Amino acid sequence: MKNKKIRVAWIIPNLFCYLMFIGFSTFIVLNAEGLQEISRLNTWVFAMIILFLISIFGSYRIWGWIKEGRI
Repeated sequence: MKNKKIRVAWIIPNLFCYLMFIGFSTFIVLNAEGLQEISRLNTWVFAMIILFLISIFGSYRIWGWIKEGRI
């Protein structure tokens, strides 16, 4: 039972990161023209790339821990 609680405690924030990525990506697509006008499009795209990489790395770590039997 302990492992399942720890698993959920790690998976929920990781899912939240993916939801943030989807939400912010939608925001960028809908407001790309305005962000380009105020010269912030590059900053938002860079932030989205970093958020995506963090989400992927988190998923990989969780998967590795589950495979090792740590969680």
